Amino acid sequence: MPQSLHCVRWIAAAISTALSLAAYADQPQERNKHNRHKPPLTVKIIGFNDFHGNLETPGTFGVNTTVPAAQRPAVGGAEYIAAAVARMKEVNPNHVVVGAGDFIGATPLISALFFDEPAVETLNKIGVHFNAVGNHEFDKGSAELLRLQDGGCKRVDGVQDPNSCKGFGSAEPGTFDGAKFKWLSANVINQKTGRPLLRPFGIKQFEGGVRVAFIGMTLKATPTIVTPTGVAGLEFLDEADTVNALVPRLRRQGVDAIVVLVHQRGFQNAAGNANDINGCLGDLKNGDGSDSDIRKIVARLDNAVDLVISGHTHAAYNCSASTVDVTSVNGVAVAVPRPTGLPNKTGRLIPVTSASAFGRVLTEIDVTFDRERRKVVSVVAANRLVDRSDPDLNARIAARPEVKNVVDAYRSAVSPLANQVIGTITAPLPNSADASGAMPAGDLIADAQLAATQPAGLGGAVMAFMNAGGVRSPGFAFAGAVYPYNVTYGNAFTVQPFGNSLVTMTLTAKQIKDLLEQQFVGCLGQTTQRILQISSGLSYSWSASAPACSKVSDVTLTPTNVTVVPPVVTGPPEPLVQAGVVLNSTRTYRVTVNNFIATGGDGFTTLLGGAGSLGGAQDIDALVAYLAGYKAPAAPYDPTSAALKKPRIVRLP
Repeated sequence: MPQSLHCVRWIAAAISTALSLAAYADQPQERNKHNRHKPPLTVKIIGFNDFHGNLETPGTFGVNTTVPAAQRPAVGGAEYIAAAVARMKEVNPNHVVVGAGDFIGATPLISALFFDEPAVETLNKIGVHFNAVGNHEFDKGSAELLRLQDGGCKRVDGVQDPNSCKGFGSAEPGTFDGAKFKWLSANVINQKTGRPLLRPFGIKQFEGGVRVAFIGMTLKATPTIVTPTGVAGLEFLDEADTVNALVPRLRRQGVDAIVVLVHQRGFQNAAGNANDINGCLGDLKNGDGSDSDIRKIVARLDNAVDLVISGHTHAAYNCSASTVDVTSVNGVAVAVPRPTGLPNKTGRLIPVTSASAFGRVLTEIDVTFDRERRKVVSVVAANRLVDRSDPDLNARIAARPEVKNVVDAYRSAVSPLANQVIGTITAPLPNSADASGAMPAGDLIADAQLAATQPAGLGGAVMAFMNAGGVRSPGFAFAGAVYPYNVTYGNAFTVQPFGNSLVTMTLTAKQIKDLLEQQFVGCLGQTTQRILQISSGLSYSWSASAPACSKVSDVTLTPTNVTVVPPVVTGPPEPLVQAGVVLNSTRTYRVTVNNFIATGGDGFTTLLGGAGSLGGAQDIDALVAYLAGYKAPAAPYDPTSAALKKPRIVRLP
């Protein structure tokens, strides 16, 4: 069915359920009819995004990149977020806490082992009111998302999983309350019912009857970056069209302001960018000057929208009247205040914010209303670090340790597994890519997946590909670590948290060439450059200046046994592609990937044509088994070892 018809069907269904949607809002009180003589009212909105279940600190973080690493404080942690939120609330009784998605999914073991119930329970205690649905909320499928919203234990074939319903942060031990906040997603439609999967918006009423609507929005491209089974039966509508369709209805319900909570991308991009948490360098345009996804959405929004709180990129920015752009000049921060915003469809500048990720930063936004005109007259926003060295926050936690107690309980429950040493590495293996797109952590993971599927009975694979987005931060690079470093199961799970399973399939040489070409924008429907991480023995070169679908020039496979330590070459190099030409297009190879990209995730639709698929181990199990070969008394994993055959990817002009 055309998208426009789905929009009409959804809007009609939404109008027919207007009475039930009243439950999505706080119950309205009688509006003050004498606002003419009332002073302006300021509402405090506290926002954050991409929490990803980080109950514990994600490490150190500075307000910008000019802050020396040694001076960046430890940040985040659920109890510190709760204390910082409580402090902000005390300033103004008219407050609300909101999120812009990815509060769950891709979470550390302390949350993931317990099906992200710990994340939900701590967010409840932090006092979140509304949260947009992000793409990672669909990692385990819509049914699991609904369970986390509504509560109840995780069951498999009717039997409760022993890791569910620990209840450390719920009303009773052995239970799970579900989210006390409301997940919002106006543009995610259940195709069977034609209605939104979750509440499309929430309304919060403040002093004097001032009413603010919060519309939740999931990025339209979610089906391209989530395992297809996770979004089966769902349709993702255009973000701006969906917001604009809701505006008349919200106006009829008497709202005074509209805030969009959207999980969509933007970055600061400009020469000398210091990535200051309150900057807006480049006005969130892409590096080539084109409009980013978030700019495109804001540019089409109805003028009734007063504020956009965003997420997805894990970047911090503050595009508002309070913007302070910071550039690095010879390592010194140069700050320039610059009132700004992103232009909407009328050209009016709309404040747009994002609060980094993992609970490092909170956005404190003061929205002031002229109550006589029922109009927003100012928006003042500031991104603030959740600084664990702050004496006031520590005093608050000591006085009210409720959230800390929940974190401590889950830490104790997970620690026997999390602290198991699984291997040793000689140097950091970050998940940051070099110019070719290769990541040290990605090399390790690709080798682990090949090792798990190389035996004939387990797939007979000769090469493996790993999607870069699945190699999570910080890779195997740990702040303050001393090397050689003993990698724990908890470390490994942080890097591979999705629970994907391995799939080995048969591809032709032509399909392998197509797969490599599909890494680049404009080839076979790819919209974002996505360099795959490749296993030992495989190598190729690509040209940055060559046109789409003609970038990959040479591909060679050197048969290598990676099930032994160190890896051993078992045959002569075999060229698959030379000077861009596939030498034997029908020759076949056994190739291992994870189930996410095997089913077309990240736009790798070439893999849908694979034959003879065989399921394998979970990615985390493959990684643990591989690192066991580098556990004492064996020699540690050395990323500079010649046996690992690096570099595997070469970027040409």
